[in-house]
Amino acid sequence: PAHLGLLKGITRDTVMELAEERGVVVKEEVFTRYEVYTADECFLTGTAAEVIPVVKVDGRRIGGGEPGALTKKLIDDYRELTKSDGPKIFDD
Repeated sequence: PAHLGLLKGITRDTVMELAEERGVVVKEEVFTRYEVYTADECFLTGTAAEVIPVVKVDGRRIGGGEPGALTKKLIDDYRELTKSDGPKIFDD
């Protein structure tokens, strides 16, 4: 949770909103290492990293040891939301 020192960033908030749009119940709570070790999937967010899958923690595989289906969807959703062709600078 942000009140414990976690940066309450735009990327984090956006990914949480995207997850809710997919029907995921988003909760902010303290969790244990055991809960991370036994999670179906795990990811981190950040301005430069955007959405980054976590497949291993302390040498232990998370879920199947590969990015999970939800994580992949959130990566795609985030990229779709933030992509921009921008204004044309040069003529072809």
